[in-house]
Amino acid sequence: MNNNKITFYLPTRKGSERVKNKNTRPFADIEGGLVENKVKQLLTTKLIDEIIFSSNDETCIAIAEKYKKDSRLKIIPRPEGLCLSSTNLQDLICYVPTITDADHILWGHVTTPFTDAIQYDTGIKLYLEKLNEGYDSLVGVTEIKNFLLSKTGKLINNNTSLLWPRTQDLDPLYEINHTMFLAKRELYIKYKNRIGQKPFLHIMDKIHSFDIDWPEDFTTAEIMYMNLYKK
Repeated sequence: MNNNKITFYLPTRKGSERVKNKNTRPFADIEGGLVENKVKQLLTTKLIDEIIFSSNDETCIAIAEKYKKDSRLKIIPRPEGLCLSSTNLQDLICYVPTITDADHILWGHVTTPFTDAIQYDTGIKLYLEKLNEGYDSLVGVTEIKNFLLSKTGKLINNNTSLLWPRTQDLDPLYEINHTMFLAKRELYIKYKNRIGQKPFLHIMDKIHSFDIDWPEDFTTAEIMYMNLYKK
């Protein structure tokens, strides 16, 4: 019996507040924008068994429907109550295991355009290996080794006796980059969370973990994408 069915949960919603029409406006000559880019990436993965596209945005859904001939892609309208800017993320987390019976859930976003099929398959392989080592989940992170200050102006990641140590000697901190959250479905139910009590921190490079959150991010990502993939 295969206990490793993996579903990818891909949520979008109406009303991007920081970048207008962020998910669906043309992106780097891709007519369907970030949604189309991400769906195409997911459909070329080798280790994802099911893709749940969850949205209340008709435009997003119409773009995804162009690829519904692939049986792995399931388009499930997202309840309006879970699409508000005021929606508690934990409520959405609790909703996800009710729409799939997969053993493992990989949660990702369209706003990470450089996290491609290779990145997802690599993350899944690493996650399955780490489960055997006692970890219960995996989260994509970007390592930060730079001078970080508290509100009082104190370096918060300096454990040396020097006022200004070399940056490589600072304690690393890890920023969640929103590329991937992998965990067992039962963990979602038990902890009402998308990472567990002992997550493995999957350190990724800056390009593949680039996340679009602000207008300047969108512009920067387009320039990067055109240089990396369109030349």
